[in-house]
Amino acid sequence: MTRTAGRVALVTGASSGIGAATARLLAERGMRVVVNYLRSDQAAKQVVADIEAAGGQGMAVQADVRETAAVHAMTEQVRAAWGGVEVLVHNALTPYAIKSFQDMTWDELGGKLDDELRAAFTVTKAVLPAMTEQRRGRLIYLGTGLSRQPRAGMIALGTAKAALAQFARYLAQELGPQGITVNVVEPGPVTETRISKALDDEQRNRQIAATPLGRLAVPSDVAKAVAFYASDDNAFMTGTTAAVNGGLAMY
Repeated sequence: MTRTAGRVALVTGASSGIGAATARLLAERGMRVVVNYLRSDQAAKQVVADIEAAGGQGMAVQADVRETAAVHAMTEQVRAAWGGVEVLVHNALTPYAIKSFQDMTWDELGGKLDDELRAAFTVTKAVLPAMTEQRRGRLIYLGTGLSRQPRAGMIALGTAKAALAQFARYLAQELGPQGITVNVVEPGPVTETRISKALDDEQRNRQIAATPLGRLAVPSDVAKAVAFYASDDNAFMTGTTAAVNGGLAMY
């Protein structure tokens, strides 16, 4: 049994895609996993069923991670059942406009910035007390390669995720003395996710041709990077960013 066994991990936006793959993998590695979702009740319950069928422990909890009261209720439900959250994987993707800057309104750009940081702020505030009390914790945020490498129409998402990455670095600096690591995983294009639908076949083929490893990522590729950051193997990395893009972009 590894030292991760029994730890409580909260994965936001875990009913599908990267979040679901991460929830399954963390459970496989011995963590008790909270599968957070907004609307996809049946999909979240299926992820929990998959976890339990493989011998793990999971629970599905609905909450809009932008809403303080909802997040507080979620963490209280988890605390009552399992105790404090020790690993946060903040993966939930809030809506955003896909259009050029010239066609975009401030409400579309500013609204995405507000949603992105509000959600990260809210869930982090909720899980920190338990982490600071035990002087140990793992905070992992899902970013995107679009925050560094622009693509047409993706200014709202790329800008908001760039802000999230800097937010994480400031947390890493502040929380390191309390034994809490803070890191970002930035995928490139990932198949089998909502955002993958933004690529048409021509764009997808161009991305594959430009990727040294010769394919696009699948959710499990990203989940494995998250799982490393969540584990005891990550004893001395904080404030870092893992680019999971097959070499498409090299930072």
